[in-house]
Amino acid sequence: MSLKAAFIFVAPDADPAVHRAVVDTPAVKLTAIGVKNYAAAADVARQLVAEGFAALELCGGFGLEGAALVKQAVDGKAAVGVVRFDNHPGLGFKSGDDLFR
Repeated sequence: MSLKAAFIFVAPDADPAVHRAVVDTPAVKLTAIGVKNYAAAADVARQLVAEGFAALELCGGFGLEGAALVKQAVDGKAAVGVVRFDNHPGLGFKSGDDLFR
């Protein structure tokens, strides 16, 4: 059985039903999903846990507050990891905390 993992990235106007891709290897099934804000990320994280995902990695656009919100949303049912940028180049060199709280 392979690990079900997801990479969640935050981008204005991202729709998780549309902006989604899957890479399926023998060891890992990785789903990349775009969300428009932290609230959408928490919703997607809860859905992923319900679907059996065990690992969620958040893009560098998530600040500390966004990562904490997703961690709370999964309630210990999946591991949450974070790629870190203090100021993300894809978000005008700002933290997601400044844009999406």
